[in-house]
Amino acid sequence: MIRDAEAEVVVVHPDFGAVMQTVPLPPMVRTITTDEAVGTAPRSWLPEVTDGRRAMMVYTSGTTGKSKGVVTTHANIVAQVTSLVTAWGWRADDWILLVLPLHHVHGIINVLTCALWAGARCEMPPKFDAEQVWARIAVGELTLFMAVPTIYGKLIAVWEAAAPERRRVWSAGCAPPRMRLMVSGSAALPVQRLERWREISGHVLLERYGMTEIGMALSNPLHAERLPGFVGTPLPGVEVRLVNDAGRPVPRGTPGEIEVRGPTVFLEYWRRPDATAAAFRDGWFRTGDVAVVERGAYRILGRSSVDIIKTGGYKVSALEVEEVLRTHPAIAECAVVGVEDPEWGERISVAVEPRGEADLTLAALQAWAKERLAPYKIPRALRSVPALPRNAMGKVTKGEVTKLFNP
Repeated sequence: MIRDAEAEVVVVHPDFGAVMQTVPLPPMVRTITTDEAVGTAPRSWLPEVTDGRRAMMVYTSGTTGKSKGVVTTHANIVAQVTSLVTAWGWRADDWILLVLPLHHVHGIINVLTCALWAGARCEMPPKFDAEQVWARIAVGELTLFMAVPTIYGKLIAVWEAAAPERRRVWSAGCAPPRMRLMVSGSAALPVQRLERWREISGHVLLERYGMTEIGMALSNPLHAERLPGFVGTPLPGVEVRLVNDAGRPVPRGTPGEIEVRGPTVFLEYWRRPDATAAAFRDGWFRTGDVAVVERGAYRILGRSSVDIIKTGGYKVSALEVEEVLRTHPAIAECAVVGVEDPEWGERISVAVEPRGEADLTLAALQAWAKERLAPYKIPRALRSVPALPRNAMGKVTKGEVTKLFNP
């Protein structure tokens, strides 16, 4: 990525100096420490910059293909941040713990930049540790907490393993009015996990939907009812529509691809003009994600490339199947993929993390699923793994899961 970004300087904290020495850098790239950067003299005022100037480049997660550098302008960042500050009621007296990586918009925009914009306090531990996070929450100073479903899963596991008195203290730290909002995003939040977190913390997690290219586009409300399994409605300043394969808007209640338009949408993919052009249709950014509007809110069905499985003439949402399979007592976590099949087009296949020492066979799973899923949604292949492959944000990499089923 350093080569792709054509970076000239890499700024490194002294604690990571030894690590950087093992990274092969292009000969023209200079490395300086944060201490050196802060101590640079003479100091000068920041230059005047135009709104349309390139401001930041964050790389896509690469879960469905090669990572691309997403370039946003100063105007894009202002639009993304002010939309969230408005929708989520950021205040100068807010205090948030940053447990997310800064190379994703969830960490650098939703948490850090929103905190800076609002004049709030952002606390940044050196690494994620579930017990330390709980201890920090228990102090009762935090007003906001934002994480991915994987982190909430780890926090739940540590809470459940703790002694009763410790549980009580930890849960008390989540109590409103001080802790006013807890947010989940960057991957689909299992409804089971949402409900368990509500039991532990008293909070209904606010789910939202966004991408590196657009910042946040959809969000459940700050004060009104939040629907489990839904990601709400368009954020301030963001236009969202659902379209069919031809790019025409679909009727309400019909699944379609999410397209987004507005000042939050990125400028370009770095040095990828063809990819940039292909990402837009009539001024709308094509997300590649499929959703449906129900009960006045958007429900994500998955990425059209990996989560919409075309099997036997049906289109099946992998996320919907996963939600059902997670209720099986022998399944701790799962990922559903479509594997190429000469008879079915794609064969519904599932990789599972077993719960405890449970032993699950395909036949047993299919018999159980028959009572809960339509016949064409029942998995036809099963693999048990110690842990599903994930990226830095805890999102399952479906491409790697698919490889588990290839000979």
